[in-house]
Amino acid sequence: MNRTLIALVSGLLFGLGLVVSQMVNPEKVLNFLDVSGNWDPSLAFVMGAAVLAAALGFTLAKRRQAPLYAPSFSGPTKTKVDARLVVGSLIFGTGWGLVGYCPGPVLASFLWAGAPAVVFLVAMLVGMAAFSITDKYLPRRTKSA
Repeated sequence: MNRTLIALVSGLLFGLGLVVSQMVNPEKVLNFLDVSGNWDPSLAFVMGAAVLAAALGFTLAKRRQAPLYAPSFSGPTKTKVDARLVVGSLIFGTGWGLVGYCPGPVLASFLWAGAPAVVFLVAMLVGMAAFSITDKYLPRRTKSA
């Protein structure tokens, strides 16, 4: 089967999951994050189901020599938490907490969610471009021998 077709079907399945779980609804997400106000714990079940599905997937993957449609498994090359990861996570979490969108859900909902989703999508793309341009100037720690 064509890898592009597999990627398309996987993306559509992921998007459908976001829609069914209402992760594309920023009000639902913001209510989940508002633990001292109008808290909605239902997304905890979505996260729990995602963790279980990932655990099952990793368990099954460990039994295979290679993925079905790739020559080998490829995992992350970095395994340590560093400042870049922490700062990026803080920026991501702040944006998600302020507006209720993150990249996957905004892509799944921007066609019908109106101006707020489009504004977020444009801001996200501008931020990604700005990082891409400035990344080469950011200091990096190198391993000392």
